[in-house]
Amino acid sequence: MTQLHKTAIILAAGLGTRMQSRLPKVLHRIAGLPMLTHLITSLTPLYDQIIVVTGPDMPEIAALAAPHRTIIQTERLGTAHAALIAEPAFGDGVVTIIYGDNPLLTAPVFEALIDAVSRPNPAGLALIGTHPPNPGAFGRIITDGPNVTRIVESAEATSAEKSITLCNIGGFTAPAAALRSWLRTIDNHNAKGEYYLTDLVARAHADGQAVQVIEAPWELCLGVNSRAELAAAEAALQTRLRAAALASGVTMTAPETVFLAADTILEPDITIEPNVFIGPGVTIAGNVTIRAFSHLEGCTIESGAIIGPFARIRPASVIGAGAHVGNFCEVKATHLGPSAKVNHLSYLGDATIGARTNIGAGTITCNYDGNAKHRTTIGTDVFVGSDVALIAPIDIGNGAIIGAGSTISDNIPADALAIARARQVQKPNRAAAIRAARSKPKDQ
Repeated sequence: MTQLHKTAIILAAGLGTRMQSRLPKVLHRIAGLPMLTHLITSLTPLYDQIIVVTGPDMPEIAALAAPHRTIIQTERLGTAHAALIAEPAFGDGVVTIIYGDNPLLTAPVFEALIDAVSRPNPAGLALIGTHPPNPGAFGRIITDGPNVTRIVESAEATSAEKSITLCNIGGFTAPAAALRSWLRTIDNHNAKGEYYLTDLVARAHADGQAVQVIEAPWELCLGVNSRAELAAAEAALQTRLRAAALASGVTMTAPETVFLAADTILEPDITIEPNVFIGPGVTIAGNVTIRAFSHLEGCTIESGAIIGPFARIRPASVIGAGAHVGNFCEVKATHLGPSAKVNHLSYLGDATIGARTNIGAGTITCNYDGNAKHRTTIGTDVFVGSDVALIAPIDIGNGAIIGAGSTISDNIPADALAIARARQVQKPNRAAAIRAARSKPKDQ
Protein backbone atom coordinates (compact mmCIF):
# COMPACT_ATOMS: atom_id res chain seq x y z
CA MET A 1 0.00 0.00 0.00
CA THR A 2 1.31 3.44 -0.96
CA GLN A 3 2.11 5.64 2.03
CA LEU A 4 0.04 8.81 2.30
CA HIS A 5 2.12 11.91 1.58
CA LYS A 6 1.66 14.65 4.19
CA THR A 7 2.48 18.35 3.83
CA ALA A 8 2.32 21.02 6.54
CA ILE A 9 2.06 24.72 5.63
CA ILE A 10 2.93 27.20 8.40
CA LEU A 11 1.58 30.71 7.84
CA ALA A 12 4.24 33.02 9.28
CA ALA A 13 4.04 36.26 7.30
CA GLY A 14 2.40 38.28 10.08
CA LEU A 15 4.13 41.43 11.23
CA GLY A 16 2.81 41.14 14.76
CA THR A 17 1.82 44.79 15.00
CA ARG A 18 0.38 44.33 18.49
CA MET A 19 3.70 42.90 19.66
CA GLN A 20 5.19 46.40 19.25
CA SER A 21 8.35 44.83 17.87
CA ARG A 22 10.55 44.90 14.78
CA LEU A 23 11.11 41.18 15.24
CA PRO A 24 8.78 38.99 13.15
CA LYS A 25 6.08 37.57 15.39
CA VAL A 26 6.98 33.88 15.01
CA LEU A 27 10.56 34.58 16.13
CA HIS A 28 9.51 35.68 19.60
CA ARG A 29 10.53 33.07 22.14
CA ILE A 30 8.72 30.95 24.67
CA ALA A 31 10.60 28.52 26.90
CA GLY A 32 13.81 29.68 25.25
CA LEU A 33 12.90 28.83 21.66
CA PRO A 34 11.18 30.79 18.85
CA MET A 35 7.48 30.07 18.35
CA LEU A 36 8.25 28.79 14.85
CA THR A 37 10.70 26.23 16.25
CA HIS A 38 8.04 24.86 18.59
CA LEU A 39 5.66 24.27 15.67
CA ILE A 40 8.30 22.72 13.42
CA THR A 41 9.31 20.38 16.24
CA SER A 42 5.71 19.20 16.69
CA LEU A 43 5.10 18.78 12.95
CA THR A 44 8.35 17.08 11.95
CA PRO A 45 7.57 13.51 13.13
CA LEU A 46 4.30 13.45 11.16
CA TYR A 47 4.82 15.33 7.89
CA ASP A 48 6.92 14.53 4.84
CA GLN A 49 7.47 18.21 4.04
CA ILE A 50 7.06 21.44 5.97
CA ILE A 51 6.74 24.76 4.13
CA VAL A 52 6.79 28.16 5.81
CA VAL A 53 5.01 31.12 4.21
CA THR A 54 6.76 34.36 5.16
CA GLY A 55 6.48 38.01 4.29
CA PRO A 56 9.04 40.06 2.37
CA ASP A 57 12.20 41.16 4.18
CA MET A 58 12.06 38.31 6.70
CA PRO A 59 15.34 36.47 6.05
CA GLU A 60 15.55 35.50 9.73
CA ILE A 61 12.51 33.27 9.31
CA ALA A 62 14.01 31.50 6.31
CA ALA A 63 17.25 30.95 8.22
CA LEU A 64 15.42 29.51 11.22
CA ALA A 65 13.16 27.31 9.10
CA ALA A 66 16.04 25.74 7.14
CA PRO A 67 16.29 23.13 5.78
CA HIS A 68 12.54 23.48 5.30
CA ARG A 69 11.38 25.51 2.32
CA THR A 70 10.03 29.06 2.61
CA ILE A 71 7.67 30.86 0.24
CA ILE A 72 7.23 34.65 0.30
CA GLN A 73 3.80 36.31 0.42
CA THR A 74 4.63 39.67 -1.14
CA GLU A 75 1.17 41.12 -0.47
CA ARG A 76 -0.58 40.43 2.83
CA LEU A 77 -4.15 39.92 1.60
CA GLY A 78 -5.27 37.40 4.21
CA THR A 79 -4.69 33.88 5.42
CA ALA A 80 -6.40 32.16 2.49
CA HIS A 81 -4.26 34.21 0.11
CA ALA A 82 -1.12 33.09 1.99
CA ALA A 83 -2.21 29.45 1.77
CA LEU A 84 -2.96 29.76 -1.95
CA ILE A 85 0.57 31.08 -2.57
CA ALA A 86 1.85 27.77 -1.19
CA GLU A 87 -0.56 25.71 -3.32
CA PRO A 88 2.02 24.69 -5.98
CA ALA A 89 3.95 22.93 -3.19
CA PHE A 90 0.98 20.94 -1.85
CA GLY A 91 1.78 17.82 -3.85
CA ASP A 92 -0.64 14.91 -3.40
CA GLY A 93 -1.95 13.38 -0.23
CA VAL A 94 -2.99 15.40 2.82
CA VAL A 95 -2.21 19.04 3.61
CA THR A 96 -2.40 20.80 6.98
CA ILE A 97 -2.38 24.60 7.14
CA ILE A 98 -1.49 26.01 10.56
CA TYR A 99 -0.96 29.51 11.89
CA GLY A 100 2.59 30.26 13.03
CA ASP A 101 1.38 32.02 16.17
CA ASN A 102 -0.06 28.81 17.70
CA PRO A 103 3.18 27.45 19.17
CA LEU A 104 1.73 25.22 21.90
CA LEU A 105 -0.06 22.71 19.68
CA THR A 106 1.37 19.23 20.03
CA ALA A 107 1.99 16.30 17.69
CA PRO A 108 -1.06 14.29 18.92
CA VAL A 109 -3.37 17.14 17.82
CA PHE A 110 -1.89 17.11 14.31
CA GLU A 111 -2.04 13.32 14.28
CA ALA A 112 -5.78 13.51 15.02
CA LEU A 113 -6.25 15.95 12.13
CA ILE A 114 -4.48 13.63 9.71
CA ASP A 115 -6.47 10.63 10.93
CA ALA A 116 -9.79 12.47 10.51
CA VAL A 117 -9.29 12.95 6.76
CA SER A 118 -7.42 9.72 5.93
CA ARG A 119 -9.22 6.94 7.87
CA PRO A 120 -11.99 4.82 6.32
CA ASN A 121 -15.12 6.99 5.86
CA PRO A 122 -13.04 10.14 6.28
CA ALA A 123 -14.12 13.72 6.83
CA GLY A 124 -13.51 16.01 3.87
CA LEU A 125 -12.02 18.68 6.12
CA ALA A 126 -10.82 18.73 9.73
CA LEU A 127 -9.96 21.69 11.92
CA ILE A 128 -8.96 22.42 15.51
CA GLY A 129 -11.50 23.86 17.92
CA THR A 130 -11.43 24.74 21.60
CA HIS A 131 -13.53 26.35 24.32
CA PRO A 132 -11.64 29.48 25.44
CA PRO A 133 -12.46 30.91 28.86
CA ASN A 134 -13.21 34.18 27.04
CA PRO A 135 -14.29 33.56 23.41
CA GLY A 136 -13.96 37.29 22.66
CA ALA A 137 -12.45 37.80 19.22
CA PHE A 138 -12.28 34.12 18.25
CA GLY A 139 -14.12 32.87 15.18
CA ARG A 140 -17.17 30.76 16.16
CA ILE A 141 -17.73 27.26 14.77
CA ILE A 142 -21.30 27.07 13.46
CA THR A 143 -23.00 23.67 13.37
CA ASP A 144 -26.25 22.23 12.06
CA GLY A 145 -26.81 19.20 14.24
CA PRO A 146 -23.68 17.04 13.88
CA ASN A 147 -22.48 18.93 10.82
CA VAL A 148 -20.09 21.89 10.87
CA THR A 149 -21.39 24.35 8.30
CA ARG A 150 -19.15 27.40 8.58
CA ILE A 151 -16.93 29.58 10.74
CA VAL A 152 -18.00 33.13 11.41
CA GLU A 153 -15.36 35.67 12.38
CA SER A 154 -16.14 37.61 15.53
CA ALA A 155 -16.37 40.87 13.57
CA GLU A 156 -19.07 39.30 11.37
CA ALA A 157 -20.95 37.36 14.08
CA THR A 158 -24.46 38.10 15.34
CA SER A 159 -25.20 38.28 19.06
CA ALA A 160 -26.54 34.72 18.95
CA GLU A 161 -23.45 33.46 17.15
CA LYS A 162 -21.20 35.19 19.66
CA SER A 163 -22.85 33.16 22.43
CA ILE A 164 -21.30 29.99 20.92
CA THR A 165 -18.30 28.85 22.94
CA LEU A 166 -16.73 26.38 20.47
CA CYS A 167 -14.11 28.49 18.70
CA ASN A 168 -11.79 28.04 15.77
CA ILE A 169 -8.04 27.71 16.30
CA GLY A 170 -7.04 26.70 12.78
CA GLY A 171 -5.07 23.67 11.72
CA PHE A 172 -7.16 23.05 8.62
CA THR A 173 -6.45 19.62 7.12
CA ALA A 174 -7.83 18.16 3.90
CA PRO A 175 -6.81 16.16 0.83
CA ALA A 176 -4.61 18.33 -1.38
CA ALA A 177 -6.90 18.28 -4.43
CA ALA A 178 -9.98 19.41 -2.50
CA LEU A 179 -8.00 22.07 -0.66
CA ARG A 180 -6.76 23.54 -3.94
CA SER A 181 -10.28 23.72 -5.29
CA TRP A 182 -11.75 25.40 -2.21
CA LEU A 183 -8.96 27.95 -1.83
CA ARG A 184 -9.45 29.17 -5.39
CA THR A 185 -13.10 30.03 -4.70
CA ILE A 186 -12.59 32.10 -1.53
CA ASP A 187 -13.38 35.79 -1.95
CA ASN A 188 -12.76 38.87 0.20
CA HIS A 189 -16.36 40.08 0.57
CA ASN A 190 -16.19 40.75 4.30
CA ALA A 191 -15.68 43.56 6.81
CA LYS A 192 -11.87 43.48 6.52
CA GLY A 193 -11.64 42.90 2.78
CA GLU A 194 -9.37 39.91 3.37
CA TYR A 195 -9.33 36.36 2.06
CA TYR A 196 -10.19 34.28 5.14
CA LEU A 197 -8.87 30.75 5.46
CA THR A 198 -11.85 30.03 7.72
CA ASP A 199 -14.10 30.18 4.61
CA LEU A 200 -12.76 26.69 3.81
CA VAL A 201 -15.45 25.28 6.10
CA ALA A 202 -18.34 26.79 4.15
CA ARG A 203 -16.76 25.68 0.85
CA ALA A 204 -16.34 22.10 2.08
CA HIS A 205 -19.92 22.03 3.45
CA ALA A 206 -21.31 23.38 0.18
CA ASP A 207 -19.36 20.63 -1.59
CA GLY A 208 -21.20 18.02 0.46
CA GLN A 209 -18.14 17.13 2.54
CA ALA A 210 -18.28 16.30 6.23
CA VAL A 211 -16.30 18.73 8.37
CA GLN A 212 -14.90 17.45 11.68
CA VAL A 213 -13.71 19.50 14.64
CA ILE A 214 -10.79 18.12 16.64
CA GLU A 215 -11.33 19.63 20.08
CA ALA A 216 -8.09 20.43 21.90
CA PRO A 217 -7.62 21.65 25.47
CA TRP A 218 -7.46 25.41 25.79
CA GLU A 219 -3.93 25.33 27.25
CA LEU A 220 -2.66 23.90 23.91
CA CYS A 221 -4.43 26.53 21.84
CA LEU A 222 -3.13 29.82 23.17
CA GLY A 223 -2.32 32.03 20.20
CA VAL A 224 0.17 34.88 20.50
CA ASN A 225 -0.67 38.32 19.13
CA SER A 226 0.59 40.56 21.93
CA ARG A 227 3.22 40.66 24.68
CA ALA A 228 0.52 39.77 27.20
CA GLU A 229 -0.42 36.68 25.18
CA LEU A 230 3.27 35.81 24.84
CA ALA A 231 3.55 35.86 28.63
CA ALA A 232 0.42 33.70 28.94
CA ALA A 233 1.85 31.18 26.49
CA GLU A 234 5.12 31.14 28.43
CA ALA A 235 3.25 30.43 31.66
CA ALA A 236 1.20 27.65 30.07
CA LEU A 237 4.24 25.98 28.56
CA GLN A 238 6.23 26.26 31.79
CA THR A 239 3.38 24.52 33.61
CA ARG A 240 3.50 21.72 31.03
CA LEU A 241 7.30 21.39 31.22
CA ARG A 242 7.34 21.34 35.02
CA ALA A 243 4.64 18.69 35.15
CA ALA A 244 6.59 16.52 32.70
CA ALA A 245 9.79 16.94 34.74
CA LEU A 246 8.08 15.99 37.98
CA ALA A 247 6.46 12.97 36.35
CA SER A 248 9.87 11.82 35.03
CA GLY A 249 11.44 11.72 38.49
CA VAL A 250 12.78 15.25 39.03
CA THR A 251 12.36 16.83 42.47
CA MET A 252 11.48 20.52 42.49
CA THR A 253 10.81 21.96 45.92
CA ALA A 254 9.08 25.04 44.47
CA PRO A 255 8.28 24.13 40.84
CA GLU A 256 6.45 27.38 40.16
CA THR A 257 9.78 29.24 40.58
CA VAL A 258 11.77 27.01 38.20
CA PHE A 259 11.97 27.96 34.51
CA LEU A 260 12.85 25.35 31.91
CA ALA A 261 13.58 25.49 28.19
CA ALA A 262 11.54 23.42 25.79
CA ASP A 263 14.64 21.38 24.88
CA THR A 264 15.91 20.79 28.43
CA ILE A 265 16.89 17.15 29.01
CA LEU A 266 16.47 16.00 32.61
CA GLU A 267 17.23 12.51 33.89
CA PRO A 268 15.53 11.02 36.98
CA ASP A 269 16.71 11.80 40.51
CA ILE A 270 17.68 15.41 39.87
CA THR A 271 16.92 17.93 42.60
CA ILE A 272 16.21 21.51 41.55
CA GLU A 273 15.88 24.06 44.33
CA PRO A 274 13.81 27.29 44.07
CA ASN A 275 14.43 30.15 41.63
CA VAL A 276 16.48 28.26 39.06
CA PHE A 277 16.53 29.32 35.39
CA ILE A 278 17.47 26.76 32.74
CA GLY A 279 17.91 28.15 29.23
CA PRO A 280 18.18 26.37 25.88
CA GLY A 281 20.57 23.51 25.25
CA VAL A 282 20.93 22.07 28.76
CA THR A 283 21.33 18.37 29.59
CA ILE A 284 21.40 17.30 33.24
CA ALA A 285 22.23 13.75 34.32
CA GLY A 286 20.81 11.91 37.30
CA ASN A 287 21.74 12.56 40.94
CA VAL A 288 22.57 16.20 40.23
CA THR A 289 21.57 18.97 42.61
CA ILE A 290 20.91 22.44 41.21
CA ARG A 291 20.79 24.78 44.16
CA ALA A 292 18.75 27.95 44.46
CA PHE A 293 19.17 31.02 42.22
CA SER A 294 21.37 29.29 39.65
CA HIS A 295 21.32 30.04 35.91
CA LEU A 296 22.25 27.43 33.28
CA GLU A 297 22.25 27.49 29.49
CA GLY A 298 23.94 25.57 26.69
CA CYS A 299 25.73 23.20 29.08
CA THR A 300 25.98 19.59 30.20
CA ILE A 301 25.91 18.62 33.87
CA GLU A 302 27.12 15.08 34.52
CA SER A 303 25.97 12.65 37.21
CA GLY A 304 26.39 13.60 40.85
CA ALA A 305 27.49 17.19 40.27
CA ILE A 306 26.35 20.00 42.57
CA ILE A 307 25.65 23.45 41.11
CA GLY A 308 25.12 26.60 43.16
CA PRO A 309 23.56 28.30 44.95
CA PHE A 310 23.91 31.48 42.86
CA ALA A 311 26.00 29.80 40.15
CA ARG A 312 26.01 30.64 36.45
CA ILE A 313 26.91 27.95 33.92
CA ARG A 314 27.23 29.46 30.44
CA PRO A 315 27.22 27.81 26.99
CA ALA A 316 29.76 25.19 25.87
CA SER A 317 30.50 24.14 29.45
CA VAL A 318 30.62 20.58 30.77
CA ILE A 319 30.55 19.98 34.50
CA GLY A 320 31.98 16.53 35.17
CA ALA A 321 30.60 13.77 37.34
CA GLY A 322 30.71 14.66 41.03
CA ALA A 323 32.13 18.13 40.38
CA HIS A 324 31.08 21.16 42.44
CA VAL A 325 30.42 24.71 41.23
CA GLY A 326 29.56 26.84 44.22
CA ASN A 327 28.13 30.20 45.15
CA PHE A 328 28.75 33.22 42.91
CA CYS A 329 30.86 31.25 40.42
CA GLU A 330 30.63 31.68 36.66
CA VAL A 331 31.78 29.02 34.20
CA LYS A 332 31.94 29.67 30.44
CA ALA A 333 33.15 27.30 27.67
CA THR A 334 34.90 25.26 30.33
CA HIS A 335 35.21 21.54 30.94
CA LEU A 336 35.39 20.93 34.68
CA GLY A 337 36.67 17.41 35.26
CA PRO A 338 35.17 14.72 37.52
CA SER A 339 35.17 15.62 41.23
CA ALA A 340 36.83 18.98 40.53
CA LYS A 341 35.70 21.89 42.71
CA VAL A 342 35.26 25.60 42.22
CA ASN A 343 33.26 26.62 45.24
CA HIS A 344 33.49 30.37 45.84
CA LEU A 345 33.46 33.63 43.88
CA SER A 346 35.42 32.48 40.84
CA TYR A 347 35.30 32.91 37.06
CA LEU A 348 36.47 30.15 34.73
CA GLY A 349 36.31 30.98 31.02
CA ASP A 350 37.70 28.96 28.11
CA ALA A 351 39.35 26.41 30.37
CA THR A 352 39.94 22.68 30.68
CA ILE A 353 40.32 21.55 34.27
CA GLY A 354 41.31 18.03 35.26
CA ALA A 355 39.78 15.60 37.71
CA ARG A 356 39.92 16.37 41.44
CA THR A 357 41.47 19.80 40.93
CA ASN A 358 40.52 22.43 43.51
CA ILE A 359 40.04 26.04 42.41
CA GLY A 360 40.35 28.47 45.33
CA ALA A 361 38.02 31.35 46.12
CA GLY A 362 38.33 34.43 43.92
CA THR A 363 40.28 32.69 41.15
CA ILE A 364 39.89 33.95 37.59
CA THR A 365 41.07 32.82 34.20
CA CYS A 366 42.15 35.92 32.27
CA ASN A 367 41.00 34.57 28.93
CA TYR A 368 40.52 37.75 26.86
CA ASP A 369 43.34 40.05 25.73
CA GLY A 370 41.03 42.66 24.17
CA ASN A 371 41.20 41.01 20.77
CA ALA A 372 40.95 37.24 21.12
CA LYS A 373 40.04 34.54 23.65
CA HIS A 374 42.74 32.21 24.95
CA ARG A 375 42.55 28.88 26.73
CA THR A 376 43.69 27.78 30.18
CA THR A 377 44.53 24.10 30.67
CA ILE A 378 44.85 22.76 34.21
CA GLY A 379 45.77 19.14 34.88
CA THR A 380 44.49 16.65 37.44
CA ASP A 381 44.90 16.97 41.22
CA VAL A 382 46.00 20.60 41.01
CA PHE A 383 45.52 22.94 43.98
CA VAL A 384 44.92 26.57 43.06
CA GLY A 385 44.98 28.88 46.08
CA SER A 386 42.57 31.73 46.66
CA ASP A 387 42.66 34.97 44.65
CA VAL A 388 44.77 33.62 41.79
CA ALA A 389 44.79 35.18 38.32
CA LEU A 390 45.68 32.75 35.50
CA ILE A 391 46.71 34.68 32.38
CA ALA A 392 45.87 32.62 29.31
CA PRO A 393 47.14 30.95 27.25
CA ILE A 394 48.65 28.84 29.98
CA ASP A 395 49.19 25.18 30.92
CA ILE A 396 49.39 23.91 34.48
CA GLY A 397 50.68 20.38 34.96
CA ASN A 398 49.19 17.57 37.04
CA GLY A 399 49.62 17.87 40.78
CA ALA A 400 50.88 21.46 40.74
CA ILE A 401 50.20 23.86 43.63
CA ILE A 402 49.68 27.59 43.16
CA GLY A 403 50.05 29.89 46.15
CA ALA A 404 47.20 32.21 47.11
CA GLY A 405 47.27 35.71 45.63
CA SER A 406 49.48 34.72 42.70
CA THR A 407 49.30 36.11 39.18
CA ILE A 408 50.46 33.30 36.89
CA SER A 409 51.58 34.09 33.36
CA ASP A 410 54.01 31.22 32.66
CA ASN A 411 53.32 27.50 32.28
CA ILE A 412 53.77 25.41 35.44
CA PRO A 413 55.21 21.88 35.20
CA ALA A 414 53.67 18.90 36.96
CA ASP A 415 54.11 18.74 40.75
CA ALA A 416 55.68 22.21 40.92
CA LEU A 417 54.89 24.88 43.52
CA ALA A 418 54.28 28.29 41.95
CA ILE A 419 54.18 31.56 43.90
CA ALA A 420 53.95 34.85 42.04
CA ARG A 421 53.39 37.72 44.45
CA ALA A 422 55.41 40.51 46.06
CA ARG A 423 57.38 39.67 49.20
CA GLN A 424 55.67 40.84 52.41
CA VAL A 425 57.34 43.75 54.24
CA GLN A 426 56.76 44.38 57.99
CA LYS A 427 57.66 47.56 59.92
CA PRO A 428 57.41 47.07 63.72
CA ASN A 429 55.36 49.63 65.70
CA ARG A 430 54.55 51.63 62.55
CA ALA A 431 50.77 51.01 62.95
CA ALA A 432 50.75 52.67 66.41
CA ALA A 433 52.62 55.69 65.03
CA ILE A 434 50.13 56.03 62.20
CA ARG A 435 47.16 55.92 64.58
CA ALA A 436 48.78 58.54 66.82
CA ALA A 437 49.39 60.85 63.86
CA ARG A 438 45.78 60.50 62.77
CA SER A 439 44.47 61.38 66.22
CA LYS A 440 46.22 64.80 66.42
CA PRO A 441 43.86 67.74 65.95
CA LYS A 442 44.17 69.51 62.64
CA ASP A 443 45.46 73.07 62.45
CA GLN A 444 42.66 75.63 62.29
